[in-house]
Amino acid sequence: MLKRIIWVGIGIAVGVVVVRKVTKVAESVTPGGVAERVGDAGAEMKASFKAFWADVSEAKQAKEAELFDAIERGEDVTSLLGEEDDEQALNGRQY
Repeated sequence: MLKRIIWVGIGIAVGVVVVRKVTKVAESVTPGGVAERVGDAGAEMKASFKAFWADVSEAKQAKEAELFDAIERGEDVTSLLGEEDDEQALNGRQY
C-alpha cells in the first residue's frame, strides 16, 4: 500500500512538471509570446547598436582630436590618416 502511495505521489509530481513545461511552450508559440520574443530581440539589437555607435563616435572624436592637434603643430598628417596601413592590412589578409 505504501509503495502505491509513493508511486502515485511521484506520478503526480511528474505530471505537474510536464503540464507546466507544456503550458510554457504553448504560451511561447502564441502570437503574444512570439511578439514578446521579437520585441525583446529588437530591444537587445537596439541596445547593441547604440553601444556600437557610441564606440564609433568615441573613436572618431579621438582621431579628430589627434588630427587637429597635429595640424595645429604644423605636422604632416598623412601618417595619421592610416590609409596605407589599411591597404596593407587588407592586401595581407588571408580568407
